[in-house]
Amino acid sequence: MDEELVDIIDENGKVLRQELKTEAHKHGWLHKTVIGYLKYGNDWALVRQASDRQDAGQLVAPVGGHVQAGESELDALLRESEEEIGTRNISYKHVGDRVFHRQVIGRDENHLFIIYEISTDDPVKLNEESVAIERFTKDDLKQALFEQPENFGDAYYFVLESFYSEYLPKGYIHRWS
Repeated sequence: MDEELVDIIDENGKVLRQELKTEAHKHGWLHKTVIGYLKYGNDWALVRQASDRQDAGQLVAPVGGHVQAGESELDALLRESEEEIGTRNISYKHVGDRVFHRQVIGRDENHLFIIYEISTDDPVKLNEESVAIERFTKDDLKQALFEQPENFGDAYYFVLESFYSEYLPKGYIHRWS
């Protein structure tokens, strides 16, 4: 899928042109990704990344991926949900958007994160990008973030800082704000 086209956007979300995703990551050009945080009532589900992925072995959002050139954010969310958790049958709530720029595994990733909370009654079927799914209550998640911060990916901390700061452990030092 590295040969997929993405829309290169400006800081206001205006499409400037279309480029290969690999070129966008090579040059740090801003483009969109959708991220879906899976909720079961008040509980959260995170997946552990496979060893060959960015944030290898860490807990991240179950659904996430690039918005393809010309694709709507909602269509991308539904496509990624089907690819990564095995269903398009989701409910969703848009949480917000924020630019996340980092250097990782030889890439200059400059993404406009489009964050959703999602839920489904369908059984979750993980693809090869994830090796396990873990469910957390709010208190369990806060405790895990405090006791084992290395288990969570950078992008997850960025989203917590941006949208869910009440989950960050006491004394947490912001890295992305």
